Amino acid sequence: MVTRQFDRQTLRDLADDGNEAALDRLADLADADGDLDELSELLDEGCLHAGRLLTRRALVAGDLRELQRIFDAGYEPAGTELAHLLAAPGPAFES
Repeated sequence: MVTRQFDRQTLRDLADDGNEAALDRLADLADADGDLDELSELLDEGCLHAGRLLTRRALVAGDLRELQRIFDAGYEPAGTELAHLLAAPGPAFES
């Protein structure tokens, strides 16, 4: 398998022109860099892959508020994951 490096600006230009694969690649780069702000911006642009990556991170962190924010931004599986966490039996949360 060949790994290629792409210029971020070229990917951004392609994404701005409607290329969803370029948008997904930008999300992968942001995820690799740990750039949650960029991932959030990409989700706001409609990148479902960014939503998937953010949801994965929120689940690992157990961040219910972030799952709600991701769901509110349009990534429905985050809402499903949030519902599963809230419905799961377990110790009560402290206030």
